[in-house]
Amino acid sequence: MKKQPLTTDISGEMVLLGTGTSVGVPALGCGCDVCLSTDPRNKRTRCSAILGLPGGNLLIDTSPDLRSQLLREKVGIVHSVAYTHEHTDHVAGFDDLRLFQFYLGHPVPIFCNEAVEQRLRSAFDYAFANIEPTHAGAVPAVDLHPISEEPFEVLGTLVTPIPLKHGPRFDVLGFRIGNVAYCTDVKTIPESSWPLLQNLDTLVLDALRPRSHPTHLNFEEAVEVAQELKAKATYFTHCSCDVDYSSTNAQLPPGIEVGYDGLRIRLT
Repeated sequence: MKKQPLTTDISGEMVLLGTGTSVGVPALGCGCDVCLSTDPRNKRTRCSAILGLPGGNLLIDTSPDLRSQLLREKVGIVHSVAYTHEHTDHVAGFDDLRLFQFYLGHPVPIFCNEAVEQRLRSAFDYAFANIEPTHAGAVPAVDLHPISEEPFEVLGTLVTPIPLKHGPRFDVLGFRIGNVAYCTDVKTIPESSWPLLQNLDTLVLDALRPRSHPTHLNFEEAVEVAQELKAKATYFTHCSCDVDYSSTNAQLPPGIEVGYDGLRIRLT
């Protein structure tokens, strides 16, 4: 019998499940003021987001913290997944998709590019082996859908990929849904991608720390991008423990804020 999930309705919203850098905040072994902070907005799990679309919940990336993120937000079901890129902090929670086959009654649709597919097949080879599982739920049941730079439809919604550069060696995808864009792990935005980011209501943008970094926007660079794009609201994500929520927000221009785990954004 098909199981029924216990889940919170997030229809019409994007929830930032995680807003932290690849090591999370607090970082292991770090005794800085942010890592020791009691402000819950300084507790940042690895980057991920989920959107309540007309046809169900679309998860962006499966972070290593996926299980705890979904439990925290009381979101009990994922209907589809779209991946930004293949790095461990964005794919390592893949095995946590195992239960959703029971709720959906079919494999979880996965939308990803070739690099992500190769990483999933390598890191989670047991899920793709030509061996009959010992029992249902032993491995994630997924249905892979290749994507590139062309818009694709998922859960009744058109999603527009936004090609981005994660430093000199890695290509990543941001995603635009309506007038909301999610762009994590960005160092530069190719010229051809700027038109895809115009007239936004909300931009979620990578901003690692105040100091420069070879593969991520720092705060000065991220502010410049936000001011160029002129979204009605910009929230920074993938933030390190160099970023204190309250003191950093006090220094940012109007309309630009540090995001936090659990932030809910209306989809428009």
